[in-house]
Amino acid sequence: MNVRLTKEQKIKVLNSTDIYAIMQQILLRENKIRRNQEHFWVVGLDNEHKILFIELIGLGAVNRVNADPPDVFRMAIYKLAVKLILVHNHPSGSTDLSKGDNEFTDRMLKVGKLINIEVLDHLIITEKSYVSLADMGVMDKLKKSGLFEIMGPEKKELEQWKIDIEKKRAEKQKALDIAKSLKASGMSDADIKKHTGLTSSAIKKL
Repeated sequence: MNVRLTKEQKIKVLNSTDIYAIMQQILLRENKIRRNQEHFWVVGLDNEHKILFIELIGLGAVNRVNADPPDVFRMAIYKLAVKLILVHNHPSGSTDLSKGDNEFTDRMLKVGKLINIEVLDHLIITEKSYVSLADMGVMDKLKKSGLFEIMGPEKKELEQWKIDIEKKRAEKQKALDIAKSLKASGMSDADIKKHTGLTSSAIKKL
């Protein structure tokens, strides 16, 4: 689920403090019941470290949320993000790094390397504090780790998956370009929808 950002939140990220300031606000938007669930977000950045999107990709139990590589990287490929920051909250209030946090980060880092999207950091946040794996030096250690090297059939599968997503993005962009041209010629939104297959909301934004 795409997280709506204010103009002030679409910033150039300089450090983990910048990310936490935004993610704390997003977490505190939730009601108390939802804040007692573990959330997993992906923050997409461009080459200049400006935020392109923040997506909530998982909402789990008090101490567990699941996320797979397609969930983590799909929006990044679609939005042409070149860098990612992973963020999840600990409803317990603890920012202790678990073995599972380490292993998950390692795997996503290696997948990102394979599909040319750099995973810069992983923040564990609470309502009042956070830790950054990059600030702790963990990201550098994981880059040198051989624990999750992507090989064989999985490597081919992930590479093909990226190509498929890129094709879908290109097809949608082509449809948007055609819709813009049709709209400029005076065609109605209803007819543009029939010709391009785009949604009414997408056409209205043109």
